[in-house]
Amino acid sequence: MAEPVRLRPKRPCPICQKPSQQKFHPFCSNRCAQIDLNRWFGGNYAIPVKDDESDEDEQRET
Repeated sequence: MAEPVRLRPKRPCPICQKPSQQKFHPFCSNRCAQIDLNRWFGGNYAIPVKDDESDEDEQRET
């Protein structure tokens, strides 16, 4: 049986660094996909927010 055509480059799993599997892309297994989902739900992934300096200046003046 011929190997399926890969549309994405093969990269390591972001959780455990094993080779990713097409079925669970970008993860190597369902387990790593569930670990990542749990991290999202737990709030482990967040973009840091930097307050705008102009807002701070307005608050100091009042």
